Amino acid sequence: MMPELAETTRPARVLVTKIGLDGHDRGSRVVAAALRDAGMEVIYTAPWQSIDDVVKLAVQEDVDVIGISSLATDHLLVPKLMTALGEADMGHVGVVVGGIVPDDEEQMLREAGVDRVFHPGSKLDDIVDFVRERAETAQQHPERL
Repeated sequence: MMPELAETTRPARVLVTKIGLDGHDRGSRVVAAALRDAGMEVIYTAPWQSIDDVVKLAVQEDVDVIGISSLATDHLLVPKLMTALGEADMGHVGVVVGGIVPDDEEQMLREAGVDRVFHPGSKLDDIVDFVRERAETAQQHPERL
C-alpha cells in the first residue's frame, strides 16, 4: 500500500535566474510575471549569477523549481548547476531551461537532469502548467515532508 501524499500547503516557489554572462533578460521577466500572475511565489534575480549563488539562493528560499534563461550559450553551464544542486541535497528541485538551445544541446541538458527545455515561442500557459506540476512533485519529495 502506497503512503498518501501530503497536500501542498503553500504556493509553488520558483527561482527565475540567468547564469553566466548572458544579460538578455526580457524573456525571463515575462515568464516570471506569468508565474507570479498564476499565483506562484517568484524569486527573480538580476542576470550574471554564479552557480554557487543560485544554489545558495535556492536553499535559502526553499524553492521547488529553478528556471534558467539562456539566449547565448550559458545553458552549457547547467550540468554544473545540476551537480551542485545534488551536492547541496537539492536534487528534488525541478530545473527548466528557456531560450535558445540547439537540439543536440537540449539532449545533453536532459541527460544532466533538466526537466524540460522551453524554446522561443513556447506558450506561457504551457510553461505555467509544467512549472506548477513540477513544483507539486518537488513539494511531495520525502526530503520535504
